[in-house]
Parts: sequence; C-alpha cells; structure tokens
Amino acid sequence: MPEHRGRQHHQDRVAEALREEIDIMIEGELSDPRIDLCHVSEVALNPGGKSARVYVIIDGTVKDIEKAEEQTVAGLEAAKGYIHRELRVRLGIRCVPELNFLADRSERFQARIDELMSRGRKSATAGKAATDAKPERKAALR
Repeated sequence: MPEHRGRQHHQDRVAEALREEIDIMIEGELSDPRIDLCHVSEVALNPGGKSARVYVIIDGTVKDIEKAEEQTVAGLEAAKGYIHRELRVRLGIRCVPELNFLADRSERFQARIDELMSRGRKSATAGKAATDAKPERKAALR
C-alpha cells in the first residue's frame, strides 16, 4: 500500500529535527572522551517511527579512522539515554524513536571510487596513446 504524502512529509520533518538536535548535542553537550570530532549526516527513520538509524561522519584528519569510528559509536551508544531524554524535552514529542548509531563511511567509499576511476582513466589514455604511436612507428620504418 503506498505511503501517504502527508505521513512521509511528517517523518521527514521529524528525521530532520532529530538530526539537528543530535548534532547540537554532540558538538557541545557530550563530554565523553571516546567521541571524536564528528557530525550527524543523516537520520533514517523507520516507517513506523519507532526506531531510527543515526549516521555519524567522523572527521577525516584522525590517524586511525577505523578505531575512531568504533570508539565514537560506542560513546554515542553509552550516551543514548541522555540523548533520548533530551530529545523528548527539546522536541516535545511523546514517542522518541529508539536510536541506533552507525558510522557513515559513504564519503570514504566515494573517495576510493573516485581514485580508482581516475586510475582507470589514466591507464586508458596511456594505453590509447601507446596504440596510436605504434602505426606511426611502422610507417617510419618503411
């Protein structure tokens, strides 16, 4: 059964409000040393509105990004109760969805794909230049 446009609009507004408020809390209110410099990229609310996935992007200047992601997600999971309570007060909504924090790796994957694509383009142009040069060499040898 198709989702009604009004319901989808409401879920989008709730997800955006959750994203903004959680981002503000991460920036200024959470003092867990495990939480590195990060921001919320997206909140994906499930259709029923009972749970949400919160995607967090870690600052790329960290040396060991894998470990930083793991620790940040663990710190956010530990602060989940505080975040849940604050969202209820700030947003004034009766049912705050259950939050699941995940590291957003899409930017790193996109950078890796771009790197591989540029390598492919370079090798393709080098291969084409080499095949174009071969007929000229043959003509010069005749």
